[in-house]
Amino acid sequence: MTAEATTRNNAGGRPVVDTTHGPVRGVDDGTVKAWKAIRYAAAPVGDLRWRAPEPPTAWSEPADAGRVGPVCPQPTDPKIPIDLGAPQGDDFLTLNVWAPPDTQPGAAKPVMLWVHGGAYILGSSSQPLYHGRALAVGGDVVVVTVNYRLGALGFLELATLGADTDQFATNVGLRDVLAALRWVRDNIAAFGGDPTRVTLFGESAGAGVVTALLGSPAAAGLFTAAIAQSSPVTSSYHADGGRRVAERFLDLLEIGRQDLGRLAGLPIEAIVAASRTVFDEVPVRTPGRLAFAPIVDGDIVPDYPVTLARKGLTHPVPLIIGTNRNEAALFRWMKSPLMPIKPESIKAMFAEIAAEQPSLQLPSEAELGGAYRGRGKVKGMGVAGDLGFRMPSIWFADGHRAVAPVYLYRFDFATPMLRLLRLHAAHATELPFVWGNLGAVRRDPMFALGGRNSGAAVSQRVRSRWTNFATHGDPCGLDGEPTWRPYGADDRATLVIDAQDSVVDDLDAEVRRAWGDDVLSFL
Repeated sequence: MTAEATTRNNAGGRPVVDTTHGPVRGVDDGTVKAWKAIRYAAAPVGDLRWRAPEPPTAWSEPADAGRVGPVCPQPTDPKIPIDLGAPQGDDFLTLNVWAPPDTQPGAAKPVMLWVHGGAYILGSSSQPLYHGRALAVGGDVVVVTVNYRLGALGFLELATLGADTDQFATNVGLRDVLAALRWVRDNIAAFGGDPTRVTLFGESAGAGVVTALLGSPAAAGLFTAAIAQSSPVTSSYHADGGRRVAERFLDLLEIGRQDLGRLAGLPIEAIVAASRTVFDEVPVRTPGRLAFAPIVDGDIVPDYPVTLARKGLTHPVPLIIGTNRNEAALFRWMKSPLMPIKPESIKAMFAEIAAEQPSLQLPSEAELGGAYRGRGKVKGMGVAGDLGFRMPSIWFADGHRAVAPVYLYRFDFATPMLRLLRLHAAHATELPFVWGNLGAVRRDPMFALGGRNSGAAVSQRVRSRWTNFATHGDPCGLDGEPTWRPYGADDRATLVIDAQDSVVDDLDAEVRRAWGDDVLSFL
Protein backbone atom coordinates (compact mmCIF):
# COMPACT_ATOMS: atom_id res chain seq x y z
CA MET A 1 0.00 0.00 0.00
CA THR A 2 1.28 3.45 -0.93
CA ALA A 3 0.17 6.78 0.52
CA GLU A 4 -1.40 9.15 -1.97
CA ALA A 5 0.69 12.21 -2.80
CA THR A 6 -1.66 14.66 -1.12
CA THR A 7 -1.52 17.08 1.79
CA ARG A 8 -4.82 17.76 3.54
CA ASN A 9 -4.12 21.37 4.51
CA ASN A 10 -1.51 23.74 5.84
CA ALA A 11 -3.65 25.62 8.32
CA GLY A 12 -1.63 27.63 10.79
CA GLY A 13 1.62 26.39 9.33
CA ARG A 14 0.77 22.82 10.34
CA PRO A 15 0.68 20.70 7.13
CA VAL A 16 -1.12 17.36 7.47
CA VAL A 17 0.05 14.46 5.33
CA ASP A 18 -1.64 11.10 5.03
CA THR A 19 0.66 8.08 5.42
CA THR A 20 -0.06 4.39 5.10
CA HIS A 21 -0.49 4.18 8.88
CA GLY A 22 -2.33 7.43 9.49
CA PRO A 23 -2.16 11.23 9.07
CA VAL A 24 0.66 13.29 10.59
CA ARG A 25 0.70 17.02 11.31
CA GLY A 26 4.06 18.73 10.85
CA VAL A 27 5.35 22.30 11.00
CA ASP A 28 5.99 24.80 8.20
CA ASP A 29 7.86 27.79 9.60
CA GLY A 30 8.43 29.40 6.21
CA THR A 31 12.06 28.24 6.02
CA VAL A 32 11.51 24.48 6.02
CA LYS A 33 8.73 21.94 6.36
CA ALA A 34 9.31 19.28 8.99
CA TRP A 35 7.48 16.22 10.29
CA LYS A 36 9.11 14.58 13.29
CA ALA A 37 8.75 11.35 15.24
CA ILE A 38 6.65 9.61 12.59
CA ARG A 39 6.20 5.97 13.58
CA TYR A 40 7.42 3.57 10.90
CA ALA A 41 7.19 0.51 13.19
CA ALA A 42 5.56 -0.54 16.43
CA ALA A 43 7.34 0.18 19.70
CA PRO A 44 9.75 -2.74 20.37
CA VAL A 45 8.48 -3.63 23.82
CA GLY A 46 7.53 -6.91 25.46
CA ASP A 47 7.47 -9.77 22.96
CA LEU A 48 8.41 -7.33 20.18
CA ARG A 49 11.73 -6.39 21.85
CA TRP A 50 13.89 -8.56 19.55
CA ARG A 51 11.44 -9.37 16.77
CA ALA A 52 11.76 -7.98 13.27
CA PRO A 53 9.97 -4.61 13.12
CA GLU A 54 6.19 -4.80 12.80
CA PRO A 55 3.84 -2.10 11.48
CA PRO A 56 2.50 0.32 14.08
CA THR A 57 -1.16 0.30 14.99
CA ALA A 58 -2.97 2.49 12.47
CA TRP A 59 -4.49 5.80 13.57
CA SER A 60 -7.15 8.04 12.04
CA GLU A 61 -6.72 11.47 13.66
CA PRO A 62 -3.63 13.54 12.75
CA ALA A 63 -0.71 12.62 14.98
CA ASP A 64 1.38 15.53 16.22
CA ALA A 65 4.66 15.45 14.25
CA GLY A 66 5.84 18.85 15.42
CA ARG A 67 8.51 17.71 17.85
CA VAL A 68 11.07 14.95 18.12
CA GLY A 69 10.16 11.75 19.93
CA PRO A 70 12.00 9.35 22.24
CA VAL A 71 15.37 7.90 21.24
CA CYS A 72 16.62 4.35 21.66
CA PRO A 73 17.60 3.51 25.24
CA GLN A 74 21.42 3.51 25.48
CA PRO A 75 24.30 4.01 27.89
CA THR A 76 25.49 7.53 28.64
CA ASP A 77 29.12 8.39 29.17
CA PRO A 78 30.52 11.78 30.31
CA LYS A 79 33.55 11.11 28.10
CA ILE A 80 31.24 10.94 25.07
CA PRO A 81 28.98 14.00 25.51
CA ILE A 82 26.39 13.28 22.82
CA ASP A 83 23.35 15.55 22.76
CA LEU A 84 20.68 13.03 21.75
CA GLY A 85 18.14 15.78 21.18
CA ALA A 86 15.37 13.99 23.09
CA PRO A 87 14.85 11.74 26.13
CA GLN A 88 15.24 7.99 25.89
CA GLY A 89 12.06 5.94 25.71
CA ASP A 90 10.36 2.81 24.39
CA ASP A 91 8.42 4.17 21.41
CA PHE A 92 11.47 5.19 19.36
CA LEU A 93 11.12 3.44 15.98
CA THR A 94 10.37 6.74 14.30
CA LEU A 95 11.79 8.99 11.63
CA ASN A 96 11.95 12.69 10.83
CA VAL A 97 11.31 14.35 7.45
CA TRP A 98 12.49 17.77 6.25
CA ALA A 99 11.51 19.37 2.94
CA PRO A 100 12.13 22.80 1.36
CA PRO A 101 9.26 25.22 2.13
CA ASP A 102 7.94 25.29 -1.43
CA THR A 103 7.71 21.49 -1.67
CA GLN A 104 4.34 20.12 -2.71
CA PRO A 105 3.03 16.55 -2.68
CA GLY A 106 4.18 14.75 -5.81
CA ALA A 107 7.08 17.20 -6.36
CA ALA A 108 9.38 14.17 -6.73
CA LYS A 109 12.45 15.73 -5.15
CA PRO A 110 15.48 13.54 -4.41
CA VAL A 111 15.43 11.83 -1.03
CA MET A 112 18.36 11.39 1.36
CA LEU A 113 17.83 8.92 4.22
CA TRP A 114 20.37 9.25 7.05
CA VAL A 115 21.55 6.46 9.36
CA HIS A 116 23.39 7.90 12.37
CA GLY A 117 26.58 6.47 13.83
CA GLY A 118 27.66 5.67 17.37
CA ALA A 119 29.45 2.28 17.41
CA TYR A 120 26.08 0.52 17.01
CA ILE A 121 25.18 1.46 20.60
CA LEU A 122 24.90 5.29 20.78
CA GLY A 123 23.22 8.17 18.95
CA SER A 124 19.86 9.18 17.55
CA SER A 125 18.12 10.72 14.56
CA SER A 126 17.21 13.79 16.60
CA GLN A 127 20.73 14.95 17.46
CA PRO A 128 20.91 18.70 16.72
CA LEU A 129 23.84 17.93 14.44
CA TYR A 130 21.42 16.15 12.10
CA HIS A 131 18.79 18.87 11.84
CA GLY A 132 17.83 18.72 8.18
CA ARG A 133 17.02 22.33 7.28
CA ALA A 134 20.34 23.39 5.74
CA LEU A 135 20.81 20.20 3.75
CA ALA A 136 17.20 20.04 2.50
CA VAL A 137 16.83 23.70 1.60
CA GLY A 138 20.33 24.23 0.24
CA GLY A 139 20.20 21.11 -1.93
CA ASP A 140 16.46 21.10 -2.77
CA VAL A 141 16.11 17.57 -1.42
CA VAL A 142 13.88 15.78 1.06
CA VAL A 143 15.88 14.62 4.10
CA VAL A 144 14.88 11.70 6.33
CA THR A 145 16.65 10.72 9.56
CA VAL A 146 15.83 7.42 11.25
CA ASN A 147 16.08 5.84 14.69
CA TYR A 148 16.89 2.15 14.88
CA ARG A 149 17.56 -0.35 17.66
CA LEU A 150 21.05 -0.08 19.15
CA GLY A 151 23.31 -2.14 21.39
CA ALA A 152 21.75 -5.35 22.68
CA LEU A 153 18.35 -4.27 21.37
CA GLY A 154 19.62 -4.13 17.81
CA PHE A 155 22.66 -6.40 17.60
CA LEU A 156 22.42 -9.06 20.33
CA GLU A 157 22.35 -12.29 18.34
CA LEU A 158 20.38 -14.69 20.53
CA ALA A 159 19.55 -16.86 17.52
CA THR A 160 23.19 -17.99 17.62
CA LEU A 161 22.31 -19.75 20.89
CA GLY A 162 19.48 -21.65 19.23
CA ALA A 163 16.73 -19.18 20.14
CA ASP A 164 13.58 -19.00 18.02
CA THR A 165 14.37 -16.74 15.06
CA ASP A 166 10.88 -15.25 15.02
CA GLN A 167 11.09 -14.09 18.61
CA PHE A 168 14.81 -13.28 18.40
CA ALA A 169 15.53 -12.16 14.84
CA THR A 170 19.06 -11.66 13.54
CA ASN A 171 20.47 -8.23 12.70
CA VAL A 172 17.44 -6.45 14.15
CA GLY A 173 19.03 -3.00 13.79
CA LEU A 174 19.49 -3.57 10.06
CA ARG A 175 15.93 -4.81 9.77
CA ASP A 176 14.74 -1.55 11.32
CA VAL A 177 16.55 0.50 8.66
CA LEU A 178 15.06 -1.74 5.96
CA ALA A 179 11.60 -1.06 7.41
CA ALA A 180 12.32 2.68 7.28
CA LEU A 181 13.39 2.36 3.63
CA ARG A 182 10.13 0.57 2.84
CA TRP A 183 8.25 3.37 4.63
CA VAL A 184 10.04 5.88 2.39
CA ARG A 185 9.13 3.85 -0.69
CA ASP A 186 5.46 3.83 0.28
CA ASN A 187 5.06 7.33 1.75
CA ILE A 188 7.67 9.83 0.69
CA ALA A 189 5.81 11.01 -2.44
CA ALA A 190 3.18 12.56 -0.16
CA PHE A 191 5.95 14.66 1.43
CA GLY A 192 7.27 15.78 -1.96
CA GLY A 193 9.99 13.16 -2.33
CA ASP A 194 10.77 10.80 -5.19
CA PRO A 195 10.69 7.13 -4.10
CA THR A 196 12.71 6.23 -7.21
CA ARG A 197 15.61 8.53 -6.17
CA VAL A 198 16.62 7.57 -2.64
CA THR A 199 20.19 7.98 -1.39
CA LEU A 200 21.02 5.96 1.71
CA PHE A 201 23.79 7.70 3.63
CA GLY A 202 25.42 7.38 7.01
CA GLU A 203 28.57 7.82 9.07
CA SER A 204 30.62 5.39 11.16
CA ALA A 205 28.25 2.64 12.35
CA GLY A 206 25.57 4.25 10.18
CA ALA A 207 27.91 3.89 7.20
CA GLY A 208 28.47 0.29 8.30
CA VAL A 209 24.72 -0.17 7.91
CA VAL A 210 24.99 1.34 4.42
CA THR A 211 27.79 -0.98 3.27
CA ALA A 212 26.02 -3.98 4.82
CA LEU A 213 22.77 -3.18 3.02
CA LEU A 214 24.60 -2.67 -0.27
CA GLY A 215 25.08 -6.44 -0.20
CA SER A 216 21.74 -7.39 1.31
CA PRO A 217 19.15 -9.04 -0.96
CA ALA A 218 16.45 -7.58 1.30
CA ALA A 219 17.50 -4.05 0.27
CA ALA A 220 17.15 -4.60 -3.47
CA GLY A 221 15.32 -1.68 -5.08
CA LEU A 222 14.97 0.31 -1.86
CA PHE A 223 17.70 2.87 -2.62
CA THR A 224 19.33 4.12 -5.79
CA ALA A 225 22.56 5.63 -4.46
CA ALA A 226 24.68 5.36 -1.32
CA ILE A 227 27.15 7.43 0.69
CA ALA A 228 29.37 5.76 3.32
CA GLN A 229 31.33 8.16 5.53
CA SER A 230 34.00 6.39 7.60
CA SER A 231 32.38 2.97 7.36
CA PRO A 232 33.77 0.18 9.54
CA VAL A 233 33.21 -2.07 6.52
CA THR A 234 35.01 -5.07 7.97
CA SER A 235 33.32 -4.89 11.39
CA SER A 236 30.71 -7.44 10.43
CA TYR A 237 31.35 -10.77 12.06
CA HIS A 238 30.75 -14.50 11.88
CA ALA A 239 27.90 -15.86 13.98
CA ASP A 240 30.42 -17.33 16.42
CA GLY A 241 31.41 -13.83 17.50
CA GLY A 242 27.77 -12.97 18.06
CA ARG A 243 27.34 -16.15 20.09
CA ARG A 244 30.19 -15.25 22.47
CA VAL A 245 28.72 -11.80 23.08
CA ALA A 246 25.25 -13.27 23.66
CA GLU A 247 26.64 -15.78 26.17
CA ARG A 248 28.40 -13.04 28.13
CA PHE A 249 25.29 -10.86 28.05
CA LEU A 250 23.16 -13.66 29.51
CA ASP A 251 25.80 -14.39 32.17
CA LEU A 252 25.65 -10.78 33.33
CA LEU A 253 21.87 -11.00 33.68
CA GLU A 254 22.05 -14.49 35.23
CA ILE A 255 19.71 -15.90 32.62
CA GLY A 256 20.17 -19.37 31.15
CA ARG A 257 19.54 -20.34 27.55
CA GLN A 258 16.39 -22.16 28.60
CA ASP A 259 15.00 -18.93 30.14
CA LEU A 260 15.29 -16.55 27.18
CA GLY A 261 11.60 -15.75 27.51
CA ARG A 262 12.45 -13.75 30.65
CA LEU A 263 14.33 -11.18 28.55
CA ALA A 264 11.13 -9.65 27.18
CA GLY A 265 10.03 -8.64 30.66
CA LEU A 266 13.31 -7.31 32.01
CA PRO A 267 13.49 -3.60 32.82
CA ILE A 268 15.13 -1.70 30.00
CA GLU A 269 17.66 -0.36 32.52
CA ALA A 270 18.99 -3.89 33.06
CA ILE A 271 19.32 -4.42 29.29
CA VAL A 272 21.20 -1.15 28.86
CA ALA A 273 23.50 -1.84 31.83
CA ALA A 274 24.47 -5.26 30.49
CA SER A 275 24.99 -3.73 27.04
CA ARG A 276 27.34 -1.16 28.53
CA THR A 277 29.40 -3.80 30.32
CA VAL A 278 29.79 -6.02 27.25
CA PHE A 279 30.50 -3.01 25.03
CA ASP A 280 33.32 -1.92 27.37
CA GLU A 281 34.77 -5.42 27.85
CA VAL A 282 35.06 -6.71 24.29
CA PRO A 283 37.55 -4.20 22.80
CA VAL A 284 39.75 -4.54 25.90
CA ARG A 285 39.83 -8.33 25.70
CA THR A 286 40.04 -8.39 21.88
CA PRO A 287 41.49 -5.11 20.58
CA GLY A 288 39.87 -3.99 17.35
CA ARG A 289 36.60 -5.90 17.78
CA LEU A 290 33.20 -4.36 18.54
CA ALA A 291 30.72 -6.01 20.88
CA PHE A 292 27.67 -5.10 18.82
CA ALA A 293 27.76 -5.15 15.02
CA PRO A 294 26.07 -6.91 12.10
CA ILE A 295 26.72 -10.63 11.72
CA VAL A 296 26.72 -12.88 8.67
CA ASP A 297 23.36 -14.58 9.11
CA GLY A 298 22.86 -15.94 5.59
CA ASP A 299 19.75 -13.81 5.28
CA ILE A 300 19.95 -10.04 5.75
CA VAL A 301 23.76 -10.31 5.56
CA PRO A 302 24.52 -13.32 3.31
CA ASP A 303 28.31 -12.86 3.52
CA TYR A 304 30.86 -10.33 4.73
CA PRO A 305 30.07 -7.03 2.97
CA VAL A 306 33.61 -6.60 1.63
CA THR A 307 33.53 -10.17 0.28
CA LEU A 308 30.24 -9.49 -1.50
CA ALA A 309 31.72 -6.32 -3.01
CA ARG A 310 34.82 -8.14 -4.22
CA LYS A 311 32.63 -10.80 -5.80
CA GLY A 312 30.57 -8.16 -7.64
CA LEU A 313 27.45 -9.03 -5.64
CA THR A 314 26.58 -5.61 -4.24
CA HIS A 315 23.62 -3.64 -5.57
CA PRO A 316 24.59 -1.71 -8.72
CA VAL A 317 24.03 1.79 -7.36
CA PRO A 318 26.57 4.65 -7.44
CA LEU A 319 28.55 5.05 -4.24
CA ILE A 320 30.47 7.81 -2.47
CA ILE A 321 32.81 6.30 0.09
CA GLY A 322 35.66 7.74 2.09
CA THR A 323 37.24 8.48 5.45
CA ASN A 324 38.84 11.27 7.44
CA ARG A 325 42.59 11.77 7.44
CA ASN A 326 43.07 11.35 11.20
CA GLU A 327 40.30 8.92 12.13
CA ALA A 328 41.97 7.45 15.22
CA ALA A 329 42.74 10.82 16.84
CA LEU A 330 39.20 10.99 18.24
CA PHE A 331 39.61 7.69 20.08
CA ARG A 332 42.95 8.77 21.55
CA TRP A 333 41.38 12.04 22.70
CA MET A 334 38.46 10.17 24.35
CA LYS A 335 40.86 7.55 25.78
CA SER A 336 38.56 4.97 24.21
CA PRO A 337 39.65 1.34 23.68
CA LEU A 338 37.42 1.08 20.60
CA MET A 339 40.49 1.54 18.40
CA PRO A 340 43.78 -0.13 19.38
CA ILE A 341 46.39 2.63 19.33
CA LYS A 342 49.07 1.45 21.76
CA PRO A 343 51.74 -0.82 20.21
CA GLU A 344 50.85 -3.70 22.53
CA SER A 345 47.17 -3.45 21.59
CA ILE A 346 47.98 -3.46 17.88
CA LYS A 347 50.21 -6.53 18.33
CA ALA A 348 47.41 -8.28 20.23
CA MET A 349 44.96 -7.46 17.44
CA PHE A 350 47.29 -8.84 14.76
CA ALA A 351 47.91 -11.98 16.83
CA GLU A 352 44.17 -12.58 17.20
CA ILE A 353 43.57 -12.15 13.47
CA ALA A 354 46.47 -14.51 12.69
CA ALA A 355 45.10 -17.10 15.11
CA GLU A 356 41.67 -16.96 13.47
CA GLN A 357 43.05 -17.05 9.92
CA PRO A 358 46.45 -18.81 9.81
CA SER A 359 46.64 -18.65 6.02
CA LEU A 360 46.23 -14.86 5.90
CA GLN A 361 49.28 -12.88 4.85
CA LEU A 362 49.71 -10.14 7.46
CA PRO A 363 51.94 -7.16 6.64
CA SER A 364 55.35 -7.21 8.29
CA GLU A 365 56.72 -4.54 10.62
CA ALA A 366 59.07 -3.46 7.82
CA GLU A 367 56.22 -3.13 5.30
CA LEU A 368 54.14 -1.02 7.67
CA GLY A 369 57.18 0.97 8.77
CA GLY A 370 57.55 2.46 5.32
CA ALA A 371 54.02 3.84 5.38
CA TYR A 372 53.76 4.88 9.04
CA ARG A 373 56.43 7.04 10.57
CA GLY A 374 56.81 8.09 14.14
CA ARG A 375 56.77 6.06 17.35
CA GLY A 376 54.29 4.68 19.83
CA LYS A 377 50.79 6.12 19.66
CA VAL A 378 51.63 8.40 16.72
CA LYS A 379 52.37 5.41 14.53
CA GLY A 380 49.59 3.41 16.16
CA MET A 381 46.96 5.99 15.23
CA GLY A 382 47.90 5.73 11.58
CA VAL A 383 47.85 1.92 11.62
CA ALA A 384 44.59 1.73 13.57
CA GLY A 385 42.80 4.35 11.48
CA ASP A 386 43.78 2.72 8.21
CA LEU A 387 43.01 -0.84 9.29
CA GLY A 388 39.71 0.19 10.86
CA PHE A 389 38.45 2.61 8.20
CA ARG A 390 40.66 3.57 5.25
CA MET A 391 41.71 0.19 3.89
CA PRO A 392 38.27 -1.41 4.35
CA SER A 393 36.78 1.48 2.37
CA ILE A 394 39.37 0.99 -0.38
CA TRP A 395 38.85 -2.78 -0.44
CA PHE A 396 35.10 -2.21 -0.73
CA ALA A 397 35.53 0.46 -3.42
CA ASP A 398 37.79 -1.82 -5.46
CA GLY A 399 35.03 -4.40 -5.56
CA HIS A 400 31.96 -2.22 -5.93
CA ARG A 401 33.38 -0.24 -8.87
CA ALA A 402 32.89 -3.34 -11.01
CA VAL A 403 29.10 -2.94 -10.74
CA ALA A 404 28.60 0.86 -10.41
CA PRO A 405 30.54 4.14 -10.29
CA VAL A 406 32.44 4.73 -7.05
CA TYR A 407 33.69 8.11 -5.84
CA LEU A 408 36.44 7.94 -3.21
CA TYR A 409 37.27 10.86 -0.91
CA ARG A 410 39.41 11.81 2.06
CA PHE A 411 38.34 14.61 4.41
CA ASP A 412 41.40 16.60 5.53
CA PHE A 413 39.98 19.94 6.72
CA ALA A 414 40.69 20.93 10.32
CA THR A 415 40.08 24.20 12.14
CA PRO A 416 42.84 25.88 14.19
CA MET A 417 41.32 24.54 17.42
CA LEU A 418 41.15 20.96 16.13
CA ARG A 419 44.81 21.23 15.15
CA LEU A 420 45.72 22.63 18.58
CA LEU A 421 43.91 19.73 20.27
CA ARG A 422 45.78 17.31 17.97
CA LEU A 423 42.47 16.05 16.66
CA HIS A 424 42.95 17.41 13.13
CA ALA A 425 40.50 15.71 10.74
CA ALA A 426 39.47 13.09 13.30
CA HIS A 427 36.62 10.63 13.13
CA ALA A 428 33.23 12.37 12.79
CA THR A 429 34.68 15.87 12.32
CA GLU A 430 33.18 16.06 8.82
CA LEU A 431 29.61 15.81 10.13
CA PRO A 432 28.89 19.52 10.78
CA PHE A 433 30.11 20.29 7.26
CA VAL A 434 27.95 17.64 5.60
CA TRP A 435 24.86 18.88 7.44
CA GLY A 436 25.65 22.61 7.34
CA ASN A 437 25.13 22.79 11.09
CA LEU A 438 28.33 24.51 12.17
CA GLY A 439 28.25 25.12 15.90
CA ALA A 440 25.14 23.00 16.46
CA VAL A 441 26.76 20.91 19.19
CA ARG A 442 26.76 22.51 22.63
CA ARG A 443 30.18 23.46 23.97
CA ASP A 444 31.73 22.52 20.64
CA PRO A 445 35.17 24.18 20.55
CA MET A 446 35.66 23.64 16.83
CA PHE A 447 35.70 27.35 15.91
CA ALA A 448 36.96 28.77 19.20
CA LEU A 449 40.18 29.90 17.49
CA GLY A 450 38.56 30.98 14.24
CA GLY A 451 38.16 29.26 10.91
CA ARG A 452 34.38 29.65 10.60
CA ASN A 453 34.49 31.39 7.22
CA SER A 454 36.71 28.68 5.77
CA GLY A 455 34.51 26.07 7.42
CA ALA A 456 31.37 27.56 5.94
CA ALA A 457 32.94 27.40 2.48
CA VAL A 458 33.95 23.77 3.01
CA SER A 459 30.41 22.96 4.13
CA GLN A 460 28.88 24.60 1.09
CA ARG A 461 31.14 22.61 -1.23
CA VAL A 462 30.52 19.29 0.51
CA ARG A 463 26.76 19.75 0.66
CA SER A 464 26.72 20.73 -3.01
CA ARG A 465 28.51 17.52 -3.99
CA TRP A 466 26.42 15.29 -1.70
CA THR A 467 23.08 16.70 -2.87
CA ASN A 468 24.09 16.80 -6.54
CA PHE A 469 24.99 13.14 -6.17
CA ALA A 470 21.55 12.44 -4.69
CA THR A 471 19.92 14.39 -7.53
CA HIS A 472 21.93 13.27 -10.56
CA GLY A 473 24.13 10.40 -9.42
CA ASP A 474 27.14 12.63 -10.10
CA PRO A 475 28.90 14.47 -7.23
CA CYS A 476 29.67 17.54 -9.28
CA GLY A 477 30.90 20.57 -7.34
CA LEU A 478 30.28 24.27 -7.46
CA ASP A 479 31.44 26.24 -10.50
CA GLY A 480 35.21 26.24 -10.73
CA GLU A 481 35.68 23.25 -8.40
CA PRO A 482 37.70 20.27 -9.62
CA THR A 483 35.90 17.44 -11.39
CA TRP A 484 35.57 14.42 -9.12
CA ARG A 485 36.19 11.46 -11.41
CA PRO A 486 35.03 7.93 -10.59
CA TYR A 487 37.54 5.74 -8.77
CA GLY A 488 39.02 3.49 -11.44
CA ALA A 489 41.73 0.87 -11.67
CA ASP A 490 44.00 3.10 -13.74
CA ASP A 491 44.01 6.40 -11.86
CA ARG A 492 42.23 5.73 -8.53
CA ALA A 493 41.02 9.35 -8.50
CA THR A 494 40.38 10.63 -4.96
CA LEU A 495 38.78 13.90 -3.85
CA VAL A 496 40.73 15.53 -1.01
CA ILE A 497 38.40 17.85 0.91
CA ASP A 498 40.30 20.68 2.55
CA ALA A 499 40.40 24.49 2.61
CA GLN A 500 40.88 24.05 -1.14
CA ASP A 501 39.65 20.83 -2.68
CA SER A 502 41.75 18.78 -5.07
CA VAL A 503 41.51 15.51 -6.98
CA VAL A 504 44.60 13.34 -6.54
CA ASP A 505 45.40 10.18 -8.46
CA ASP A 506 46.22 7.13 -6.33
CA LEU A 507 46.38 9.10 -3.10
CA ASP A 508 46.73 5.89 -1.07
CA ALA A 509 49.41 4.15 -3.14
CA GLU A 510 51.91 3.84 -0.28
CA VAL A 511 49.30 2.63 2.20
CA ARG A 512 47.85 0.12 -0.26
CA ARG A 513 51.28 -1.34 -0.96
CA ALA A 514 51.91 -1.70 2.77
CA TRP A 515 48.67 -3.54 3.51
CA GLY A 516 48.39 -5.55 0.31
CA ASP A 517 45.25 -6.99 -1.26
CA ASP A 518 44.25 -9.49 1.44
CA VAL A 519 41.37 -8.22 3.55
CA LEU A 520 42.45 -8.06 7.20
CA SER A 521 39.65 -8.32 9.72
CA PHE A 522 38.21 -10.48 12.45
CA LEU A 523 35.89 -13.28 11.45
